[in-house]
Amino acid sequence: MVSPDTVRTVIGVVGNTISIILVLSPMPTFYRIWKNKSVEQFSPIPYIATAIGCIVWVLYGLPIVHPHSILIITTSGSGLVIELFYVILFILYSQGKKRLQVFTTLVASIVVLGVLAVLIIMLVHTHEHQSMILGILGGTLNIISYGSPLFVMKMVIQTKSVEYMPFYLSMAIFFNTVCWTAYGLIIFDPYITIPNGVGVIFATAQLLLHAIYYKSTQRQIEARRKEEQMVLGKVVLMADSGPIVGTQL
Repeated sequence: MVSPDTVRTVIGVVGNTISIILVLSPMPTFYRIWKNKSVEQFSPIPYIATAIGCIVWVLYGLPIVHPHSILIITTSGSGLVIELFYVILFILYSQGKKRLQVFTTLVASIVVLGVLAVLIIMLVHTHEHQSMILGILGGTLNIISYGSPLFVMKMVIQTKSVEYMPFYLSMAIFFNTVCWTAYGLIIFDPYITIPNGVGVIFATAQLLLHAIYYKSTQRQIEARRKEEQMVLGKVVLMADSGPIVGTQL
């Protein structure tokens, strides 16, 4: 008979794979940002929150805090590198005040988190209490990260468009949270089970919005494309006509 530890390890490996897919899922969005040299209406909140959450889970998985958690360290460490890359792109292609906001939010979050981590490790001397504090903090940040795409829900409903709530991110969050919820349930770990369970609910809501507004989004994108083509056609026509030069006596 397969032991719970073996099943948990297998699910953890699958969860690691899905987590990497999750952090890579916004690549089409960032290709668009890089190509257009603009962040448009995309929000940096999901990527900052996820980066900070990854830092917390790396700390949570350290042997001096929570032994035998190598799967948590590997997935969170990889996610941290990728999410920081996304945030750097946001900083590069944001303008003025928004660029400063993204930069200061990231730096302030890292500084606060660093001070908090040092205090926890120095002042809290048992694995159990360190795990509890970092687990609660990491779980809270996970919930913020998983729910952050919902911050644009008002805009989605008003515009009837999910263009700025990336589908692949929502789908990856759903599968990731389902997997890690199962991982946390096998040998019950509330700090993994609860935030990921909430993440399942948030991701389901996001996917429902995509299902509801997919067609209207495509119609809006197509209408905008046709309008841009018409404007471009008029510009080309005017350029081909050449300037009209004349004199009147």
